[in-house]
Amino acid sequence: MKIKYSISVIVLSVLLGGCSLIPKYTRPETKVPAALPAGPAGSQDALSAQDLKWQEVFPDGKLQKIIGIALENNMDLRIAILNVERARALYGIQQARLYPALTGSASGSTQHVPADLSSSGREMSYDQYSINLGIVSWEVDLFGRIRSLKEQALEEYLGSEQARRAAQVAVIGEVARAYYVLAADLENLKLAQATLETQRSVYGVIYQRFDKGLATEPDLRRSQTQVDTAVRDIARYTEFVMQDKNALNLIAGFTVSEDLLPSDLECVKPPKEISPGLSSGVLLRRPDIMEAEHRLKASYANIGAARASFFPQISLTTLAGSASSDLSGLFKSGAGAWSFAPQAAMPLFDMRVQAAYRVSEADRDIAVAQYQKTIQTAFREVADTLAARSTIDQQVSSQESIVESEQIIYDLSNKRYVQGIDDYLSVLDAQRSLYTAQKALTELRYSKLVSQVRLYTVLGGDL
Repeated sequence: MKIKYSISVIVLSVLLGGCSLIPKYTRPETKVPAALPAGPAGSQDALSAQDLKWQEVFPDGKLQKIIGIALENNMDLRIAILNVERARALYGIQQARLYPALTGSASGSTQHVPADLSSSGREMSYDQYSINLGIVSWEVDLFGRIRSLKEQALEEYLGSEQARRAAQVAVIGEVARAYYVLAADLENLKLAQATLETQRSVYGVIYQRFDKGLATEPDLRRSQTQVDTAVRDIARYTEFVMQDKNALNLIAGFTVSEDLLPSDLECVKPPKEISPGLSSGVLLRRPDIMEAEHRLKASYANIGAARASFFPQISLTTLAGSASSDLSGLFKSGAGAWSFAPQAAMPLFDMRVQAAYRVSEADRDIAVAQYQKTIQTAFREVADTLAARSTIDQQVSSQESIVESEQIIYDLSNKRYVQGIDDYLSVLDAQRSLYTAQKALTELRYSKLVSQVRLYTVLGGDL
């Protein structure tokens, strides 16, 4: 009869296990404008933000290979993946607590009682053997406390999966940025080397003129200064290139072979254009926002567990097996043994329970604020990126025109100096202006590439 009663309790607990005290979840207001700021008009073949794939966004073959290496070897991404596995295991632990754990045990003991302690006045020895199967301290989840903790663990796991996505997007973006930085510094290095050749040639001409008394010593010294400046810039950009390679190797988690590195900025295939659309709802696909929402849902589940703590906690321990004073008698008829021990405990006066409930509500309010702040931050990042992209093409075009004009000015100034019309100061000023304009153009081209990378990352990367 008691065994039937224990089975009934287990069945009843399973039927009532659907009881939940978790508050109904409602997604908070985003508190950002419904529409994104107007960005530059994209081309017809621009990629939609709703269906991004990094292999399509970054068509450069060398860059694709380096990104693939980084996704396999980057330590930050590896840690994020391990955190996902850990969260999955924790969810499995909480889920398993819903069901009774069946345990098996076997024991044997021998006890000797001296004559002065024996009820018969004679010394005696007792043997006892038992084999049991049973459930030990299984909490019957009548009020959904364990189910709430399971839901919390599930949301934490889903949040960690989004954190892994965010780490992957960050790695892809960092690899692309490091690749473009290296290309830009290689471009500047080539510019410095070309400038050095030009200045050495100019110095040779001025030296010949000085030797013939047609040029002054200050002109010769100014020309030597330009040669030295170019030598200094070559050393500086050589250092930058070495540091860029080290940074790229660190992000990739592997030493990138030289054949995968860019030769300059001109040889790099730019990222594809991305059309973010008009609605700010596209931001909800960002992994950091999805992670924040899962954390928010987890805080709701924690409230349910805190509420359930006000109700009785029912646990059950039951054993069934056989026992005998003789080892060979364990499996004989009449050796059966069982026990059934339910227990209920309810907090009558425990201020910690009420305090824990208030903490869970405060955690929920904090999670709401963090979720809204994450969305606001995402909106600003996208808006800033679109603002930069709306003017970068015009800046590059204008700078190209400036470089062209400065080149003409330098050529004319150099020609007028050779003809004796102008002094060398005009040549020097024109050369400096040209060099500065060329470096500015390289910087703007790099900024354009990086702005396209940033748009990919701030929109959330791949789905």
